[in-house]
Amino acid sequence: MTQIVLASGSQIRGAMLRDAGVEFTTDVPRVDEESILLSLQAEGAKPGDIADTLAEYKARRIADRHPASLVIAADQVLTCNGQVYSKPKSIDEAREHLKSLRGQGHQLLSAVVVYEETKPVWRHIGRAQLAMRDFSDDFLEDYLEKAGDTVLSSVGCYQLENIGVTLFSRVQGDYFTILGLPLLEVLDFLRSRGAIQS
Repeated sequence: MTQIVLASGSQIRGAMLRDAGVEFTTDVPRVDEESILLSLQAEGAKPGDIADTLAEYKARRIADRHPASLVIAADQVLTCNGQVYSKPKSIDEAREHLKSLRGQGHQLLSAVVVYEETKPVWRHIGRAQLAMRDFSDDFLEDYLEKAGDTVLSSVGCYQLENIGVTLFSRVQGDYFTILGLPLLEVLDFLRSRGAIQS
């Protein structure tokens, strides 16, 4: 079977693939996501295009090192009221992000790009809609204390599979897409290529 390489250091993306029985290796790309994001925003790129471009940069970087493998890369973008959010760099920044998201609906876009022989062969963008509760400042401080540094690992400052679920009043969309990888579509693609058992 074709070797699969996950171009990501994300523990949750790796866990999703492992839990689904996919055998893969990991190679983490070194990409300046912030510079790419700022450049795309300056050009007026749409959120879906931003997520797709970031995933493609990662896949291309790793595909050069593993040309015979299927290289899977993903990226996630959060958009709310026309603003695109990046991962917070500090707890203070996470607090400000969450204050601006509370009582609001937002969209998560999870893009995945697969490279083979140093060329893109498949891509997909999953979308989910989430609405945060209008929680109190006291709740926010308690949440930040309990969640700790995990809030710095996601664009929305939450992990829906953990305490982050308490922030929400409504969630619509594919669970795996919310976690950062449209897993069902990825598995379908891998089956179609004979990379996993069908």
